[in-house]
Amino acid sequence: MFNLTEWKQTKFYQEAKEEGKLEGKLEGKLEGKLEGKIEGKLEGKLETIPLLVRLGLNEEQIAQELNLKVEIVRQFITNQNN
Repeated sequence: MFNLTEWKQTKFYQEAKEEGKLEGKLEGKLEGKLEGKIEGKLEGKLETIPLLVRLGLNEEQIAQELNLKVEIVRQFITNQNN
């Protein structure tokens, strides 16, 4: 049987460890890209709210058009007015 030190020196262990690192990096990159896309879409929607307010839409209409919760639209409008 291998002890821990010997096990860590095997080719199998080294390859598995490297594969795990690569997999972790890929997952991290994909997660980061996805979060970035989501944040970008939300930011774009939020930037549109003042225009829709100027056009006369109410909070409920804006939320429906942008596919957002009314509370988010309301909070954004309140923060813009302060």
